[in-house]
Amino acid sequence: MKFSIVKHRKWWFTLSAILVIASLLSIFTHGFNFGIDYTGGTILDMRFNRPVTVAEVRQVVDGTGMNLESSVIQLSGVTDQEASQDVMLRMRNLSSDESGSLADKLHTRLGGAEIKRTESVGAVIGAEVTKNAVMSLAVAFLALAAYISFRFEYKIAISAIVSILHDLIMVLGVFSFFRLEIDSSFLAAILTVVGYSMNEAVVIFDRVRENTRTHRRTDTYEQLAEDSISQSIHRSIYTLTTVLLACGSLHFFGGESTKNFSLVMLIGFVSGAYSSICVDTSLWVVWKNRSDRRRGPGAVNRDAEETEVVEV
Repeated sequence: MKFSIVKHRKWWFTLSAILVIASLLSIFTHGFNFGIDYTGGTILDMRFNRPVTVAEVRQVVDGTGMNLESSVIQLSGVTDQEASQDVMLRMRNLSSDESGSLADKLHTRLGGAEIKRTESVGAVIGAEVTKNAVMSLAVAFLALAAYISFRFEYKIAISAIVSILHDLIMVLGVFSFFRLEIDSSFLAAILTVVGYSMNEAVVIFDRVRENTRTHRRTDTYEQLAEDSISQSIHRSIYTLTTVLLACGSLHFFGGESTKNFSLVMLIGFVSGAYSSICVDTSLWVVWKNRSDRRRGPGAVNRDAEETEVVEV
């Protein structure tokens, strides 16, 4: 028996409403755990007497009792990919005494080391990074909104934009609730999620546009949407499976510095596929039905100016 997605739209609206409200509550009550790129911090560049691994440095740093578990540790200089004498640590703001204490522990536990550079990134730079990140995301979002609005009718554009906002809130809610660190790679991952969500929405709504030319005039918007989803859902599943395999491998088998980056995409891609298939098509059907009820009873509107893509 064929499962009707749009027919069960109340389920999707209820589920999405619960998740969005929970995410917004977490965001407004807990806020976010911004990393050094946004809040400022200390960079400690050290050279060890022998090649050391990230795991060795991490063990010492986490065991200092200085709340440095979220520090970023990177190998630099000449490295065999597993170990290096040159290591750069990026962490919260440390006083000169705390930096000296950490350097002493690393020197003692890992066979000797010297400090090459200690640099503080102030709050002013952190604020600038935050402002630039928000501006970049806003510009990208507006550009995508303009593109969808130009290509399709405004009801389709707004439905797609709502699903993209839904996906962004899902990602932000998870990071806020679990207090996951937001670093410089977070913005790149968010932009990737926005692009993926838009692509999924465009694929389904392009099928809707094509089907308005071939379906019977007596077909309802629900039937039109159901047929369009069934024709494109296999492509969406194949695409989602492929990207989940890639991002999952990066998350579970990659380094610590890529875990949050890949987690953003894992959450965003799953949410993007769900919202494009279940939420924005259902929203479009509800909106179109209400518009028809205001004008009087009727079937699917075939007006080319309203549903057909603009040729460019």
